Amino acid sequence: MSPQNYSSPASANSQTNGSIRRTKILFLGTRRSGKTSILQVLFDDLPVKQTFYLEPTMRVAKHFIDTVIPLEIWDCPGNDVYQQPVSKLVEFIVAACQVNPDINFEVFVHKAERLQEDDKIENFRQIHERVMDRLLDESPEFEQFPLNFHLTSIYDHSLREAFSRVLHKLVDSLPYLEELLNVFCSNTASPKAFLFDTSSKIHVATDASPVDQATHNLCCDYLSMLNSFGPLYRSNSNDPQISRLSPTPTPPPTATASTPASSITPSGTPPLTTSSPAPTSKPHFFPSAATSLSPSHPGTTLTYHLVTPHLALLALLPTTVYEMRRGLVEWNVVWFREGVREIWEVERERSTGEVV
Repeated sequence: MSPQNYSSPASANSQTNGSIRRTKILFLGTRRSGKTSILQVLFDDLPVKQTFYLEPTMRVAKHFIDTVIPLEIWDCPGNDVYQQPVSKLVEFIVAACQVNPDINFEVFVHKAERLQEDDKIENFRQIHERVMDRLLDESPEFEQFPLNFHLTSIYDHSLREAFSRVLHKLVDSLPYLEELLNVFCSNTASPKAFLFDTSSKIHVATDASPVDQATHNLCCDYLSMLNSFGPLYRSNSNDPQISRLSPTPTPPPTATASTPASSITPSGTPPLTTSSPAPTSKPHFFPSAATSLSPSHPGTTLTYHLVTPHLALLALLPTTVYEMRRGLVEWNVVWFREGVREIWEVERERSTGEVV
């Protein structure tokens, strides 16, 4: 990887798009540094091999992403390398800070797969030192400047981990989400839990325990597998015709559905349907799944529970707890879901309200 291959996502103040208030992220970097590939792989689920056929970005492309907060990402055209990329980056940071001192910068040292492991780390260290030294030459005020560097590649999950850290700085409700995860882990003896955006596989929050790279990668792979097979299944309760034909719908073996108590009779069977028109509102369907991690992680089960249409809880649980005290786990999932949904509703109301 050469020093030219890095891009800098910079987050600006919130802006309105129509009636929705969105947080803006700018993707800046040199030509062919991989900015468009990052966005396409993360948010459009583009296969990595097809990134070779992407055309260069000639004008600013705006992407509107809805996760725990609404995002507006600007994919900016690459800069021609008429000068050293480090100088260009420092020049932009200095100019941007003069306009908005509170702007956040995150530097992605991208296309890390091009070098061997030792050369990769050394190259990363040199880029970090050169940028910080140049900033210090510009002004002593940049001595403690909060500039974070991430070594990324579209061929592994380092890109999702890095973008997750970018998102964490933009979510005002992050401390409340983390506290909900801490309570869940404490009540269920879970060693690690994540709240993932299901489409991009970016974790928007995690509990207080350190993030283990192997565990994070395992959760991303499991979420990718569920996304691949998920469209093959659906809740029969959402279709009135199927409900009449099948009085006892059976969910898929690896999924469970949480149905409001008012729609289930004491005997456990759905109530009889009548010829009256079907209600306009459909019952909520929260799929869940679980898999044993043996033999790589003996005695551990990885669980998945959908929380909102875009967010899912992935947690590691001791297999004995999951099998013998599953009712307790499910109760804590319901409690966690209600807390996250309340926060999600507040964020949605704030994004659609007037900008102060």
